[in-house]
Amino acid sequence: DYAGANAGGDLKIITAYTEYLAHQNPDEMNQNNQIAYWANMYNALTLKVVLENYPVSSIRKIKSGFKAGPWDKDAVTVNGETMSLNDIEHGTLRKNYPNPSMVHYMVNCASIGCPNLHNKLWVGETLDADREEAARDYINSPRGATIDGNDLEVSSIYKWFKEDFGDSKAGTLEHLRKFAGPELKAAIDAGAEIDGYEYDWNLNE
Repeated sequence: DYAGANAGGDLKIITAYTEYLAHQNPDEMNQNNQIAYWANMYNALTLKVVLENYPVSSIRKIKSGFKAGPWDKDAVTVNGETMSLNDIEHGTLRKNYPNPSMVHYMVNCASIGCPNLHNKLWVGETLDADREEAARDYINSPRGATIDGNDLEVSSIYKWFKEDFGDSKAGTLEHLRKFAGPELKAAIDAGAEIDGYEYDWNLNE
């Protein structure tokens, strides 16, 4: 509800939250809390940049120089290092921690095609259970995978970041099967193959 958030002055609250996080030292946290910290930072900064530019039909309309999207623009300084959204997601979360495939269910890029924006903060104590739930929610939604006979249309996330999912369609299928509900699991077990990719960049409002 970006319109409601703007009307309610939530940008000030989110800005204060990102500033609060920026004054923490994630290096002093345990690994799960570090992962939660960076995911919360990414999501809050994404909300912040959308609200700063709202109304906008897609986050890709908010450019970094000549590039679509704000992902390469300096967004925050933590421990003296100035970072962009891409630095947080790809240079930190996917690079420095185990299970990079699970990062994609934690961070939200303000688009309909993305996994859901978690309705509470990520915390280290429940990190594994919460992100597995997020993976199941996404994979078993039409945004994650759609069954058409023996064909599957899946999110473009599984193509853009295929190295996080076994670096192959077979690896992606095994990942999907791990979190699949009965219908999707039955289709994969029956030999369904990935036949296409889809992603909706419209703003998630």
